[in-house]
Parts: sequence; structure tokens; C-alpha cells
Amino acid sequence: MSSVPESKDELLTAINSIFPKLMDDYRSVPASMARQCEIEGNVKGTQISVCDTVAYLIGWGNLVLKWHSFKSQGLPVDFPDTGYKWNQLGLLAVSFHDQYRDWQYEDLLKELDSTINKLILLVTSLSNEELYETMWYEKWTFGRMIQFNTSSPMKNMRAKVRRFNKNNKLR
Repeated sequence: MSSVPESKDELLTAINSIFPKLMDDYRSVPASMARQCEIEGNVKGTQISVCDTVAYLIGWGNLVLKWHSFKSQGLPVDFPDTGYKWNQLGLLAVSFHDQYRDWQYEDLLKELDSTINKLILLVTSLSNEELYETMWYEKWTFGRMIQFNTSSPMKNMRAKVRRFNKNNKLR
């Protein structure tokens, strides 16, 4: 398998291989440290918290689910989201952080688990043709859009959380 999934099975493997490891890393962070801003943010020169990384993954996961829901109903989809352009992804990330700012750490982890499970169910419900053989958004297949916004950022956030854990002697 290449590092970029090219089929339904590879996409499921990518998500299912990184997600449990990521959750294990998240669970090693005590709630008392989860709001410390010590992680490089999505906007240049900013620092975010472990909670913000969870919010980011929830936000993107929910956007993928929203895109699919809207397209399935024949409704127009604002990519990446209403009020944002592709060159404003840093601002979109900040909006995810703000949306979940008041959530408790454990509740964020439960929401992330729920969101990823919904995405896995969605991928499981679709055929390989629907995921990888049909252009879904401009030149991208839906499988690729899912990968861009799930397994890829999970790998990125895992590296950041592992660095946080190492710097704080949590692992």
C-alpha cells in the first residue's frame, strides 16, 4: 500500500491504523495539561493546546460528513465551509478551536471517537467506485477528500501530541 490510500480498503486501513494510536497518545495527556498552549498551531506563529488538536480533527471530520450529507441531498456545498475559502484554512482551524473551547477534554475525546466512527461507517457504506473511481470535487475523489481530512491530519496531530508528551515527560 502506498502512503496515500487508493482504494476503500486502503482508506479504512489508514484510518483504523492511525486512530487507535492517536487516541492512546491523547489518553496519556492529563486533563489538567490538555489546555496548555505548547503545540505549533495551524496559523503561523501560533501555539495551540492538545484540546485544540482534538477540536481540529472533530471539525474536519464533521465537515466531511456535512459535505456528503449535502451532496447526497442534491444541495450545494460550500467548500471548504460557508464563509471560508481554501486559502483561509488557518482561520477555519481557529473556528474549530473556538467552537469547542468550553468542552471538557474527556468530552472532546468522546466526540472525536464518535465522529471517526461515523466516518468509518460512511466509508464502509460506500463502494470503491463511489470513493475512488468518480470525481467528487473538482479533480478529487471522495476517498481522497476523506483522506485529506482524516488520516492525514491524524498523522500530523499525532506527531504534535507525541512531541507534547515527550516535552512534558508524559511518555
